[in-house]
This record gives sequence, C-alpha cells and structure tokens, in this order.
Amino acid sequence: MNYQNMATLSRKALAICSFSLFLAFTASAQRIASVDVNRILETIQEYQDAQTEIDRLSKQWRQEIAQEYDVIKGMYNRYQAEQVLLSDEARKDREEEIMSKEKEVRDLQKDKFGPEGELFKRRQDMVRPIQDKVYAAIEDYAQERSYDFIFDKSSASGIIFSNPEYDKTDDILKRMK
Repeated sequence: MNYQNMATLSRKALAICSFSLFLAFTASAQRIASVDVNRILETIQEYQDAQTEIDRLSKQWRQEIAQEYDVIKGMYNRYQAEQVLLSDEARKDREEEIMSKEKEVRDLQKDKFGPEGELFKRRQDMVRPIQDKVYAAIEDYAQERSYDFIFDKSSASGIIFSNPEYDKTDDILKRMK
C-alpha cells in the first residue's frame, strides 16, 4: 500500500470516528421517556363510563341488525317455498323486495358501524375530550422535565422495547388525579 492510499484511508477512518462520536454525543443528549396511555385512560372513570356506553350501543345495534337479517331470511324462506306457485312477475317482485330489504339493512349497518358511522361519531364525542386531557398532561410533563420524546408504549406502532426506567406512566397518573 502506498502513502497516498494510507493517508486517504486514515482520513476516512478519522471522519467515521468523528461522525460516530458526534452521533453518540447527540444521542446521549436527548431525553426519552415512555408512557402507557391505555393504562392511564383505564384509570379515568369518565373514560370507563364512555366505553361502557359505547359497548352498550354497539351491542344494541348489532342485535337490531341481526333481527333485520332474520326478517330477510324469513322472507327468502317464504319465497323459496312459494316460488313454484308464483308468476314470473310475482317472483321478480319478491326478489326485488328481498334485495331491497338487504340493501336497507346493509345501509343501516354502514350508518351504525361504518368509518363515518354513528358508533365512530359517538366514540369521538365521548372519548376524544378525555384523550385530549391526557395528551395535554403528557405534553406539559415533557416540557417541564425537558423530555425530547415520549412514546406511547401501548400503541401498536410504538416501541418494541423500553427500559422501565423511562416509563413515566405513574407520574402522569399522579398528575391526572
């Protein structure tokens, strides 16, 4: 190896070491913590009440929809039993009636459980204000304690591993009381 190659290699090694030290220094300067937002929410009675009400509504609407599907099944069974006795026009009318009823029930299901449905809106109205209070408490805590990042360890997109030393859930719970 000649002198120029060694000098270039030495400069590259020095640059890599300098960059590594810079990364280590900046990484150690950041303050990171994690909280379990679900655990915090579950300790709030207002949240528990909202969840109970949402579950009750969901169950009630599922039962109503199941009853409507039973009506459709009965209509279809009657149609099957009487089909041979009906004229072509009467059969067509019955089929359209059954399909119309099915569409009506699917629309009801979408209105109750769809992405913009009644259940979603109720959850937003009842749960969002509680979540906003929790997030505000976490933000205040982070600013007071100079944390750079606070991750929600209960979130599916969150942390794979977290050191319990960084878990500040109990501090947030005390702040919420």
